[in-house]
Amino acid sequence: MKKLALAAALTVVASASFAGGMAEPVMEPEIVAAATSSSAGGIIVPLLLLLVVVAAASN
Repeated sequence: MKKLALAAALTVVASASFAGGMAEPVMEPEIVAAATSSSAGGIIVPLLLLLVVVAAASN
């Protein structure tokens, strides 16, 4: 009977020591490279608009 009580006590102590033993995994932040635009992007649209105006004026 003493062995059964000792086994039960050790089981309770062992289960209590493992409660909360799992830690939440640490996730590293994902690095996202930002897309950069070229400086020519701001000049193409006005050049196309000028080309359309010149084409319309010549007709």
